[in-house]
Order: sequence, then C-alpha cells, then structure tokens
Amino acid sequence: MANESIELEGLRVSLDKLVYHKDPINLPAGQSHAFIYLITIANLSDRSVRLLGRKWLIANEDGTKLVKEGDKISGETPVIAPGEDFTYQSYHVTNMNAMACGSFHGVDQFDQKIHCNIPEFELAIPDDDDPEVGLS
Repeated sequence: MANESIELEGLRVSLDKLVYHKDPINLPAGQSHAFIYLITIANLSDRSVRLLGRKWLIANEDGTKLVKEGDKISGETPVIAPGEDFTYQSYHVTNMNAMACGSFHGVDQFDQKIHCNIPEFELAIPDDDDPEVGLS
C-alpha cells in the first residue's frame, strides 16, 4: 500500500500580507494586475517537516479555474522544526478578481507524506485608480 499523505495537525498556514499592484506596462498583456503575498507556514506539531512543493487553485470570477503545481516553495525545500516557521513571498498576475487556495506538500522526519491547506483568500482588484493598495 502506498504511503498516503496525511494532513499534519499543527502545521498552520497564514496569509501575513497581500498587496495589490497595477502595472499595465511591465506586466503581461491583458494581466496588468498583480497580487504580492507573504505567507508563513508555522510548525506547531511534534515533528520536523520538509516542504517539497505546492498546489494552488485560482477560481476566477468568470468561472474559469487555474491549477498551479510545482516542486519547491520559492526555490526552496525548507525544513521546519517544531516551534519554527518558514515565511516566503510570491505573486500572482491576473486580469480579474479571483479566490485563491491550495496546499503545501512534503514529508515529516519519519518520511510520512504530509500536507497542509492554504486558507482561501480573495484577490480583489480595487475600484479606484490607486496603482498600489495594501489589502491586509
């Protein structure tokens, strides 16, 4: 039987900061809206974990969905000991409002496959013309 992934109790994900930025000149055509986010994964469990990858689900307001999967977290495979955390920054570019959620995947110190969920958050393009607005 394959080693199935378990949701490790005590592994917590939080969205620390979400900033909106509009840049029609430097961002891809038709996707002039960027959301820069800062995420922390806190290990409140009793074992060390190594994060190996992530999976994001972006649900756009027009009903389309985008799934982004990949190895590593911002180029790293962090080891997070009990009581420690790992914080990273990344971004998503879009042309419409969306909801984002997902999960991080890895292994614990016993080589058990583990995962933790990324709580859903909103990517809402502001109505005003302010090119950079802090959302949280």
